[in-house]
Amino acid sequence: MDATSLDWNPPDDWRRVETLDAHTGGEPLRIVLDGLPELEGETLLEKRRYMRDEFDDYRRLLMHEPRGHADMYGAILTEPTDERADVGVLFTHNEGYSTMCGHGIVALGVAFVEAGPCEPGDDIVFETPAGLVTATTRGDESGVDHVAFENVPAFVYARNRNVAVPGLGAVAYDVAFGGAFYAYVEAADVGVGLGREDAAELVDVGRRIKRAVADDLAIQHPTEDDLSFLYGTIFVDDEPESGADSRNVCVFADGEVDRCPTGTGVSGRLALLAADERVGPGERFTVESIVDSRFTGWYDEETAFEGYDAVVPTVRGSAHITGTQTFVVDPDDPFPAGFLLRACHRIHLIVSHSPVRFLARSW
Repeated sequence: MDATSLDWNPPDDWRRVETLDAHTGGEPLRIVLDGLPELEGETLLEKRRYMRDEFDDYRRLLMHEPRGHADMYGAILTEPTDERADVGVLFTHNEGYSTMCGHGIVALGVAFVEAGPCEPGDDIVFETPAGLVTATTRGDESGVDHVAFENVPAFVYARNRNVAVPGLGAVAYDVAFGGAFYAYVEAADVGVGLGREDAAELVDVGRRIKRAVADDLAIQHPTEDDLSFLYGTIFVDDEPESGADSRNVCVFADGEVDRCPTGTGVSGRLALLAADERVGPGERFTVESIVDSRFTGWYDEETAFEGYDAVVPTVRGSAHITGTQTFVVDPDDPFPAGFLLRACHRIHLIVSHSPVRFLARSW
């Protein structure tokens, strides 16, 4: 038997979705190219609500097992609703939809050059649910070396708060917005390490802190109710042995562990550091992740945003394309929208048997 002779094509009536997969500092991004319906809405937040309410099966299909996993992340490209933008983008994860994603912007910058219409050096303006984000690509004919994106304004939301967390006692935290709201906690204060071997404990502790902070502090974005929620917990160590300025591990959504340093999280850190006068305009701040990948962040501009002192952060990172995928749905498949199974401190199983609808679309 010649295994190389295997050749299979799905029946014409099977549904399919085409994707381009990449990673930024180890964090995956599954970019949908074809197979999703047109998203209705006059604003990007309306498109996000339409996707959530009408077509969430697509997200579960691509994020959940057996086609994804509990830590998968995705991007859905749309027509922009802001004439200043080149493209709109919605970001997806195991629990739902995020408001902005730094690693996603970096990976999309690489994809638009290496698999799309752009050239190294081009600026790409993305319309995200949090606002306009401009990515600048750098590289040559061999590919993209790095992408730097200018984010939405980042600001400090709450400082020096304490909350009782089950099993941990009183935990000190700050909250900042860098495209999403995060609770920042000193890793040493809660007795957790920030290495790969600590991932399961970080998921457990991060979930507990996120729930406690969400109960303790009302999160209200100054202009958009849809952005008014706590996205995750970021554990911080400002004395890593590697020589980076900080090591951050973000636990977000439903216990996802970010493999990269978290672009929106680095943006929020810059707002906190600026408020403490630890980082000034133009000074670089390098953050490493749980897998030792790095982002460098800085801000050139201080500003005001709806009553908050803010900075306009720039974050730089690198990404790589990992492959293309054609996902299909067998009409007899018992898991058309997938399930989640995470074996750590507790098992979380979600199974959806709702039918998946696919409509062909070409980008």
